[in-house]
Amino acid sequence: MASTLALAACDRNAAAQSAPRVAPPLKSLAAFPVGTCAMTGQFDDPQWLELATRHFSQLTPEWEMKMEYILLADGRRRWDAPDRIAAFARGHGLRLHATTLIWYAQDHPWFKSLTGERFGREYDRWIADAAGRYAGQAAGWDVVNEPVAEDGDGLRDCLYSRALGQDGYMIRAFEQARAADPQAVLFLNDYNLENNPRKGATFLRLVERLLKAGAPVGGIGTQSHLDIEIPAGQTAAFIREAAQFGLPIHVSELDASLRRDGAFDPRTPKQKRDQQTARVAELTEAFMALPPAQRYAFTVWGVRDTDSWLRRGDKDDGKDSPLLFDASGAPTPMFDAVAGAFSR
Repeated sequence: MASTLALAACDRNAAAQSAPRVAPPLKSLAAFPVGTCAMTGQFDDPQWLELATRHFSQLTPEWEMKMEYILLADGRRRWDAPDRIAAFARGHGLRLHATTLIWYAQDHPWFKSLTGERFGREYDRWIADAAGRYAGQAAGWDVVNEPVAEDGDGLRDCLYSRALGQDGYMIRAFEQARAADPQAVLFLNDYNLENNPRKGATFLRLVERLLKAGAPVGGIGTQSHLDIEIPAGQTAAFIREAAQFGLPIHVSELDASLRRDGAFDPRTPKQKRDQQTARVAELTEAFMALPPAQRYAFTVWGVRDTDSWLRRGDKDDGKDSPLLFDASGAPTPMFDAVAGAFSR
């Protein structure tokens, strides 16, 4: 009997040790939307579904609302996946943030086949179709994505800038998006704005220029794919600079890789985690320091580490932990950094 009781106790202890720690719903700690991204294939994953609906109050389509999915080679549209994402958000009480209307990286074959006035008409029609279809459903749109050059030295040259002008394609996109959905908050969105001060400064000068030109830019999106080795204070400094426009700010794609690519990495696991949680806490605290009207949303780019784009492809060693939950659904130290800053 004694051995039986001992075995039962061991089983209970093992179960307790293996069960993920139950964390408070992240959305319950915030007076603003807390978001994540999704692909339709994740909707059938019970663990993903439980975590996403328990902790988040906003949803961004990871890629199935982008031109590369919707616009076919002959100019026809397919709406099955984006419609399903919009319906999922409605059905689960999640606010929908839509992305992306114009992105330099999606130099679509359909647009490559067009010239002159036809290019402009189809450009306008694409934005009207996409933004108009989700008018009244999408709280906001990333209208122009990643327009600043990688090193921060000016703007990217792309198919759309060559056809419509480097600032002109952006001004036109914002005008067309406003006409299609007068209520959505319209964002200019980019990455490495905290990591590279030169790029951040170029981005903010672009915001200023577009506003002066009358473009209806309604918000600033900073993707916040954080480099955890940047100096302390650099992230907070960018958020303060961005806040001076008085526009809503969206932390739109937060993750923070523990990896250092292309170089020997002598850091211990603890050192990497300490760097990660410090940089993520700094970002979250800077967001919390914004006036409430400027806190559009705080979005993490994936639910579990295994959902992350950083864990896809042949470079993944299965060890990176860039998100709030691990593969078992347990909160990571990064979760605690965000939740702690939300709670202060």
